Order: sequence, then C-alpha cells, then structure tokens
Amino acid sequence: MSEHGTGRTATTTPTPPPTTRTATPAEFATKLGRVRELLTAGGEHAIALATRESLSWLLCGARVTVPTNGDPVLSVLVDADEVTVHVLANETDRIVSEELAGLGGFALVEHPWFVPLPGTASRPVAGAIAEHSVAPELRSMRATLLAVEVARYRSLGADVAAAVTAVARAARRADTERRLASELSRAVVATGAEPIVTLVAGQSRLDLRHPLPTGAPIGDRLMLVVGARRDGLIVNLTRWVGDEPGAAEADARLREVEAAAFAATTPGRPLSAVLADIAASYEAHGFSADEWMRHHQGGPTGYAGRDPRATPATADRVRDRQAFAWNPSVPRGKVEDTVVITGGVTDVLTADPDWPTVVVGGLARPIALPFS
Repeated sequence: MSEHGTGRTATTTPTPPPTTRTATPAEFATKLGRVRELLTAGGEHAIALATRESLSWLLCGARVTVPTNGDPVLSVLVDADEVTVHVLANETDRIVSEELAGLGGFALVEHPWFVPLPGTASRPVAGAIAEHSVAPELRSMRATLLAVEVARYRSLGADVAAAVTAVARAARRADTERRLASELSRAVVATGAEPIVTLVAGQSRLDLRHPLPTGAPIGDRLMLVVGARRDGLIVNLTRWVGDEPGAAEADARLREVEAAAFAATTPGRPLSAVLADIAASYEAHGFSADEWMRHHQGGPTGYAGRDPRATPATADRVRDRQAFAWNPSVPRGKVEDTVVITGGVTDVLTADPDWPTVVVGGLARPIALPFS
C-alpha cells in the first residue's frame, strides 16, 4: 500500500440504506455549484475540503467523524469536472453505504488508516486551494440554508426541545447535576442526534457561564444547556427550572437584550456591528455596560456551533435564511435558542409548545419552568 492510496479507485453511486436521511443528488449538485463558483471567481482549478463543517455541509449532512469532535475520516477534492472522495479504508463500507448514499456518482479513493488524508494540513494537494485559505468564503456559501436544510433543522430543533422539556419536567431538587446531564445525553441520542454540549448547573453553581456537570445537588433553581447535532446541523438551547429571589425580573430584562439581538440581525450587516448593538442593549436594560465582555454572545450557527462566533473584529456579514444562536447572559441568567432569520422574520427552531412562554418582541420566549 502506498502513501497515495490503496489502489482501489472507483466511481460509485451508492444505494441508499433504510434510514431517514433526505440527501438528494439535487442538493449535492446545488452545493457543488456554489463550490465551483468559488473556484471560477478565484481563477483556481480545484479545492480540497477537509474540515467537518465543510464536508458535512457539502455531503448533505453526512457524519464524517467517529469521535464526535474528532478529525474527519474522509476528505473531498472538487474540480471543474469531478468530485473525488478520499476515505480511510477501514471506514469505507459505512461511509459509502450510510453517509454518501443518495448523492449521485463520485470518484472514490481509499487510503490506509495510518496515512494522512489529502487536503489535510500534513498532506496538501498540489494545484488545489487549501480550505483554510478561503475559510470566510466557505462560511458564506454554507450560511444561506436551502429549504431542505431548514426543514431538517426545524425537525431537529423540535425533537431536541421536546427531549429537554421531558428531562426538565422530571427533574427534582434532590437530583445531582451529573444525573440530569446523563438524562439529557440519553434523551438527545434517542432523537438520533449527537450531544456535543451538555451543561447543568444547580443553585450553588449558577454564577458559572460554562457549568460542566458535577455531583452537586440541584436545589431550588436549575439551568440546562444542550448542543446537539444531526444531519450535520447543530442546535443550541438553554432552559431554566425553578426560581430564586430576583431571578424573574432579571430574566425579563435579559429577554429584552435577546430581542435587541434579533432586531439587529439583518442581512448585509457585519457581525461586529450586530455585536455592538447587543453590547449596548445590556446597559439599556439595566445591566452593567461591560456585561457583554464577560461571556461570548453567540453568533451564526449551522454546521458549526458558532460559524463563526461574533466578536468586535468579525467581518462576516449576516445572510438571509441563516441560522443564529445568540446567548445573552448575566450572572445566574442566560437565554438561548436556535433560530433562522428569513426576510426579517425570526423562526425559533428549538421552541416546544409544552414549555411556558411570554411574548417578547412578537416572539414566544421561554420562561422558567416550575418544579413539579
């Protein structure tokens, strides 16, 4: 076996397995068209894609890693005429039959498990653009979601939101954070998604912005935070159970900060400008003027948890029909859902009709669920 592959090369059209995946040749062709437009605009011959975000997007939600946040087990070379999928040989059967089914024909090249894939940092492809050199352009092309992606996203959001509701309703003050984290993970996996973030804070740890679960008991107030991925798409949401003095009033003001974030997220605006509006809204609603600096505020999402995270220097511009997960927070308070904003209308993907809400800025927004 050589460093350049096992010698097994084929052009294949896999047979779709009995799954619920909705990938089609038309979706794949549309995305290939976007990639080839990038090549044409730059006068380039080919591009090598090797990151999870770009691969999962191009391959219509394929699971391209084995450890949840590990390195991809395949890479893709796209030129004007052909698509070549380079895959680790020990992963070929699953990748072809379960992840690439329904996409149409492509060339397939296998590589030994111990050899770096073409297009990765340790094995660049001569004559092809390295993905990192056009990262902003790739983010932009995957930002505008296709109708089929929005449908997948809405289904995922509804399933994960309902799963979190079920765990929250069953929570008891004597439960530990770890027990509830295990229940959240179980519930997310049962939807067919992968839990990529599971944070739980009981009353004694609510000052922490990223409370990795411990054996601490919940007490009178609980925060649950979930990030889940299915079909390559990621939803994020935060929910609260119980009460403590002053929480309801602070939560109400924080929801107004979130409403300002939604209002500021309009197509064409740089994310840095959106973030500036969010930052200003903290003081406008009675919080410290520098509160926004104490934790990131979120940003676009989709095939990455934040794609990218909004900072004062982020030049990426808001696109129509793009997904966002803003997460304004203060000590002992946070609000977060995944939305798609289309034509100025905010569609909350992670809403659950069984969760109590109030209307803010025309949207039903979650409030704390009482303990049963």
